[in-house]
Formats: sequence, structure tokens, C-alpha cells
Amino acid sequence: MKEQVFSKSDWLKRLRALAGSTRIYVPVKGPELHVFRILGEGVEPDFDYRNTRLSPKAIIYPPSERLFECSLDEKDPACNIFKEVDKDRTPLAIVGIRPCDAHGLGIVQRNFDNPEYKDPWWVSRFESCTLIGLGCSSPGSTCFCSSVGGGPFSEKMLDVLLWDLGDQFMARAVTQKGETFLVQAGGGAEADQVAKKKAEEVEKSAAKRLGRGISADRIRGKKINDLFNASYWEDVAFACINCGTCTYLCPTCWCFDIQDEVFGKTGDRIRNWDSCMFPLFTLHGSGHNPRDKKVQRLRQRFMHKLKYYQDKYNAGVQCSGCGRCVQHCPVNIDIREVADRMNNV
Repeated sequence: MKEQVFSKSDWLKRLRALAGSTRIYVPVKGPELHVFRILGEGVEPDFDYRNTRLSPKAIIYPPSERLFECSLDEKDPACNIFKEVDKDRTPLAIVGIRPCDAHGLGIVQRNFDNPEYKDPWWVSRFESCTLIGLGCSSPGSTCFCSSVGGGPFSEKMLDVLLWDLGDQFMARAVTQKGETFLVQAGGGAEADQVAKKKAEEVEKSAAKRLGRGISADRIRGKKINDLFNASYWEDVAFACINCGTCTYLCPTCWCFDIQDEVFGKTGDRIRNWDSCMFPLFTLHGSGHNPRDKKVQRLRQRFMHKLKYYQDKYNAGVQCSGCGRCVQHCPVNIDIREVADRMNNV
């Protein structure tokens, strides 16, 4: 399918028309930051944004999700029998997702959808989702997507890629799913050479704005024990307060915990995001904790993202270069600096 152009007002009208049959998530400006919300009455999208603080990964993989429920009423014949919670199977689309966050979903997919294991809730939600990416025209100083296999206008994992050309969007379908979405939206006018040239200039400008990149090529060739026992981990961990901000905001982290909760005579089994930075993350039932010190937890985070993941999947590092962990770390720990240390062991 050739590139199409839509006026911004017309694009919004088409999205609202689709909202009746598809749950469409769009970036919305809140009091302090942008978040993704379902497009509905009174919801005004704001596509003129850099990125959300919390990754839209949460739409596919909720921070807290009820998986099973059971009755605890002894008079109920089904007492203590867990049953799967009904899920909303309505098709959904994330419109305006940045390429770095789409790249992040691809990384998470390797954990939840692989030959050894397929998480039914993640897979069904992801397969019903259409990703409409919005190219990043103005990357921040902490962004480094191009150095980890992505880019401000990368098509990786996207179904449609949009270019913001000022008063209009140019759209390119990347997959059959993307073509279907644009057809359902009514299609736009074929992009002329002026629009294509402008899109090319926007891409070149964005590439020049990217901040310092990350290099992890040499890390893969190093011995695990040499990196694990390196002397710099105490220095890196000195300022860390184990707040978990880096992992909670990360579009590529996938760790979770399963908890059973009871209210009255009803029981729920819930999956919640967890973080390797938290002291309880590796606490055993025996009371032993193999990572009871913060330096051990910090080392685990960086070793997993920059070493273990590379060794296991041969697919680069477990990082999409969004820069959230760098931008929002309260003590200014920078994954790019840690990668430099690991490269130079």
C-alpha cells in the first residue's frame, strides 16, 4: 500500500468513527504528563507529545490483572475451585505509540510468546492489537533508540507508521493488519512527492537530535564471571535507593508476582508487576534471600539487560533506548555509563 496523507482533523474524525468497534488508545495530556487513554466522549488526543512517562506496554500487559477467581462459600458446590476471569476480547489499537515502545513490546514478546511457553492472556491481547506508530520527530537528550536496533522512525513491530508533517499525517501500512486498519478508517489521499520529501527531512532532523548512544557489542564476548565480579558495582550502586522507578517505567521489563487475595467469600488470583530492584523479589519461603543487598539487585538488573539477554536470545540488548530510566532516575544512574564500564572490564 502506498503512503497516504490525512489532515489531522480528518484523522481524528476517522479514529472516533472506528472507536465504536475497536478500543482505540491515544496519548492524552494530563495535569503533569501524557498518558494513553481510550478514545471516547470528552477524550481529546494530543499527538504533539514526546513520550508518556509510563510505557503503553501496560495496555497489553497490565500492571495488575485478575487471572482467576473462586468462591470461598462452603455452601457453593464450586467452593475453592478457581475459574478463569472473563476478559474483554474487543479488538484494540494503540494510536500514536512511539517506535521505541513498539520495539519494547517485541522484546517482551520473547518472554510471553515463545516455542517453550505462550502466556494465553498476553498472546490474545497482543494478537488483537494494532500498533499505529507515530515517528519521533523530536527525540530527547536521553533517547538512544538507534543504538539498540531501533530508530525514531523504525517500523519494527508496527502495523502502521505515521509521520507528523505539521497540518497532516502521512501514513504507511507496514503489515496486512495495518492495511486493514487504514481501509477501515476510510483511507486517505495518496501522498505526493512534496509530502514524501517533507517526511524524509523530518526523519533526518530527528536522527541528528538523538542523545548519546549505548554500546554493548563487546559485552557479549566477555565472560559472565568477569562482569559479575567486576569492582565497579559498588560504585554504581552507592547512590541507588532501590525505588524501582527504572523497572516500573521500562517498556522491556516483564517480571511479575502472583498473589491470592480474599474479600469476604470471594478469592482472586492476581498477577502484578514486580521488580528485581525490590528486596522481597528473591526472598525464599525459607527466609533466605540470595540478593539481599542492593548492589546485588542493581547488578542483576544491568547484567540481565546487557549480558544475560544477549547471550540467551542473540537479539541485542533488553533495552529499546526510550531513555525513561535515565530521565527519571532520582539519583542519576545512567544505563549508558554502566554499559561503558561493562565494555571496559
